[in-house]
Amino acid sequence: MGKRLLFLILTNILVMTTIGIVWSLITTFTGVNGSFETGGPGLGINYTSLMVFSLLVGFAGSFISLAMSRWMAKKMMKVKVLKPESPLTAQERAVVEKVHRLSRAAGLTHMPEVGIYQSAEVNAFATGPSKKRSLVAVSSGLLNSMDDAAVEGVIAHEVAHVANGDMVTMTLLQGVVNTFVVFFSRIAAILVARLVRAELQGIVRFAAIIIFQILFSILGSLVVMAYSRHREFHADQGGADLAGRDKMAHALRSLKQHVNRAKVDDRTDDSAIQTMKINGKGGVMQLFSSHPDLDERIARLEQR
Repeated sequence: MGKRLLFLILTNILVMTTIGIVWSLITTFTGVNGSFETGGPGLGINYTSLMVFSLLVGFAGSFISLAMSRWMAKKMMKVKVLKPESPLTAQERAVVEKVHRLSRAAGLTHMPEVGIYQSAEVNAFATGPSKKRSLVAVSSGLLNSMDDAAVEGVIAHEVAHVANGDMVTMTLLQGVVNTFVVFFSRIAAILVARLVRAELQGIVRFAAIIIFQILFSILGSLVVMAYSRHREFHADQGGADLAGRDKMAHALRSLKQHVNRAKVDDRTDDSAIQTMKINGKGGVMQLFSSHPDLDERIARLEQR
């Protein structure tokens, strides 16, 4: 889920930045007051209009990113979609069977798309704009490195993300974060622009909006990542309910073994190490991680 969330956040930043640039160009060429400055009290800013604008841009950015999430994941990860009616290998058919069986157990009425992507990393992810248009994909490295019980535990975890509606929930949270990002970045840009000569204020304000929006988006992603870590515990519990607690715990321990092996094996592909380290960061770097530490996930699952 870590890579998918990173793609979503980056796409969200790109979409919001694009909307901001287009808005600035439109207001520049039409003469519309797009800076929300009034010259009146309260720093001379029309806060109501700015908040409405921020809400529209913020949620537009998050929902456009959500709508693109499944397509983007397929393209960026080069996912091979496995259609049940198509000729499949025994391994591929087993993956489809597991996803569909666990999805039915989770109460999903529309089966997720199932995919495999070629990578040495031991990873899997779920994405999509809704429960009806979701995708569950696993890496070839995961299938080749884990036993059947561990693979089922991982897939159950991803199906639980779909059943819990985590993508939509994360999108709503991202929309709220985006709203504050747009709101405060424009206020900061207005204040910075007032520090230069009048003839330069338009250019400075335009550049400052983009810079502040990117910086505040990075800070806002800390909130999104924190909530993502919270949802991972729920997905672990959901996976345990679907596949059995033993299989879910076994899957987490298997992931930990591969993380530890990657740390000591110089021959391990670096991209695989980086992906698996998503589950093993500590200290300050944990704030930027979409997943909690594996030891903590195992401990919480066993406590429950």
